[in-house]
Amino acid sequence: MVRIAGVNIPDNKRVEIALTYIYGVGLATSQKVLADLSIDPNIRTKDLTDVQANKLREAIEKKHRVEGELRHLIKQNIKRLKEIGCYRGTRHQKGLPSRGQRTKTNTRTVRGNVRKTMGSGRKKSDSKT
Repeated sequence: MVRIAGVNIPDNKRVEIALTYIYGVGLATSQKVLADLSIDPNIRTKDLTDVQANKLREAIEKKHRVEGELRHLIKQNIKRLKEIGCYRGTRHQKGLPSRGQRTKTNTRTVRGNVRKTMGSGRKKSDSKT
C-alpha cells in the first residue's frame, strides 16, 4: 500500500484515479504529475515499483499544496474574508451560499425554513365520513 501525503492510496485502482484520493489533487493534476514523471497512468497502484512510488511521493509533496497545508490555507482565506467584513465573509459567517446561488428554494434547511408537505405527518382516520 502506497502512502502519499499521509493518505493511503487504494491498491486496485489505476494510479491516475488513485491519486485523486489526496485532498488537493484532482484528475488534471494527477495526469500532469504522471506525465512529468513518465509513469503510465493505466498501471495499477499495487504494480508500482518502489522507485516510482518514491518519485510520486516527492513530486506531490514538494511541488503541490495538499492535505493539511491546503486545508489550513483555505481556512485562513475564509477567516480573512470574515475579518474584513466583505460580502463573501458575511455569507460564510451565516452559513449561506457565497457564490450567488439562489436561496429561496435550495438552501431552506440552512436558513431554518424547513417546509414539509401537506400530509407528511398526518395520521389516517379510522372511519370514513
